[in-house]
Amino acid sequence: MTASSPAGPLPEDAPATGPSRADTSPRPLSVPASGPGSPGGARRLPVRRWFLLAGVGIALVFMISAAVTLNAIEETRQARESLIDVVDPAALRTLEATNALTSQESAVRAYGRTNDETSLAAYREAVLAEKVALDALAALVPRIPERETVGAEVDRLRAAGQEWRRDYAERVIAAVPTLKTDAARENAAINATRFNEVRGSLSVLQDHLNRLHESGTARFDAGWQALYIALVGVAVALLVAGIAAVLIVRHAVLRPLAELTDQVRAVSQGDFDHRLAVERPAELAELSGHVDAMRRRILSEWRRASDTQRKLEDQATELRRSNAELEQFAYVASHDLQEPLRKVASFTRMLEQRYGDQLDERAKQYISFSVDGAKRMQLLINDLLDFSRVGRAGERVTIDSTVPFKAALHNLGAPIEDAGATVTHDELPEVHGNRVQLTQLFQNLIGNAIKFRGQAPPEIHIGVRRDGDMWEFSCADNGIGIDSKYTDRIFLIFQRLHGRDAYAGTGIGLALCKKIVEYHGGRIWLDTDEPDRPGTTFRWTLPTGDTNE
Repeated sequence: MTASSPAGPLPEDAPATGPSRADTSPRPLSVPASGPGSPGGARRLPVRRWFLLAGVGIALVFMISAAVTLNAIEETRQARESLIDVVDPAALRTLEATNALTSQESAVRAYGRTNDETSLAAYREAVLAEKVALDALAALVPRIPERETVGAEVDRLRAAGQEWRRDYAERVIAAVPTLKTDAARENAAINATRFNEVRGSLSVLQDHLNRLHESGTARFDAGWQALYIALVGVAVALLVAGIAAVLIVRHAVLRPLAELTDQVRAVSQGDFDHRLAVERPAELAELSGHVDAMRRRILSEWRRASDTQRKLEDQATELRRSNAELEQFAYVASHDLQEPLRKVASFTRMLEQRYGDQLDERAKQYISFSVDGAKRMQLLINDLLDFSRVGRAGERVTIDSTVPFKAALHNLGAPIEDAGATVTHDELPEVHGNRVQLTQLFQNLIGNAIKFRGQAPPEIHIGVRRDGDMWEFSCADNGIGIDSKYTDRIFLIFQRLHGRDAYAGTGIGLALCKKIVEYHGGRIWLDTDEPDRPGTTFRWTLPTGDTNE
């Protein structure tokens, strides 16, 4: 947005002549009311009410369909169980009893004519088969529909069979060994009478079972038809539910949402005075009211903040100018400070050279103190300048870290040779950084490892490993080490753990390393994971060469 006011009329709550300096606190804006108690609220039916009504209707249809389906399944199950597990086995047992009675009659007549023991044995087997069939049929009677009638018919069949055997079969069997004539023929009239009674009982029972089979089959078919109808009802209910959901979403959600979207798009394209309003449903009507209130609030606050923004821009410009002047002052001040220091050191040496034979040891010591102080002051000024330049000098690019590492070794050539130090390294990767500052980083860490060495020649190793989108470097040495209690203190500016008479320096080196690493987006720390390991290990991270910034 720019500082100019958008064209068009001001919103309802915005001042006509711009913001007032006396009243800068936010003011609440009214939100259009919605609901049954507000104007038009009765016709703003919420979407949840639409879905609730549709859901209740569909739920009723599903409940009715489910009840019909369960009832049809139960009817079908009962019909199947009665037909397959009871009626059909009863008909089969009746058929077995019929065959057994027929076999008995044939075997008795044959025995009466021939006096053959085989026929008698066949008769006995048929009697046993009849008993087994009738017992099985009697066991099924309690589960048969109309069980009382069927039970009576089974009893009549059993009694008719017994009467036939008593009046005919047993007489023939008893008379055969003593008679010379055909016993079966002599009792034929009795056989016809009694066996007709048996056939009649069998016919009645079979007819009854056939009727039960037909009625069970009809119930079974009716149950399947009812199940099919219920499933069709469920499918229709699902179809109706889908159509209702589509219509509700289209009418109550998509169309009002598209209308609100068009209004919001108009505002986003610059028409900030365009009013946002959707009549239905109630949720979108309320939402549009809140969004419109937010639009008016933002527009009002933006107009109030335009003056503040201009002031901030003016202050930022003034701050950049002030920083530039301070930086120029630092360079000038450093040059002006170093020039008299060089003169002090130079003329003090000249004084010692010219009048050295006239000075006692105490005077020569004072001259040495003066020269040393001037040198340390020059070194401190240079270190402070380097510290102040971090973050302002040079750009960061993708660079092979071998380049600043070798430059640091070249700068430290004399100390490395004097100390007999050995510097090794892993294969160094590409990083995203500033070459000059990375050279200073390697130089300070390796220089510290050489300075704070023990009795043995320094052995320094630069290691590296990948850690996500960063490279983790390490500088390990075999020097005197650092107590872990000084972990936080060593990276503070001007902090020294040793006196100047033991180790030279200004106490800025590690603070400068920390500032360089943090400027590159990494971090540096003292590795304390192996306290028993000799020497010191510093670790730091730098962004990989493929980092986009």
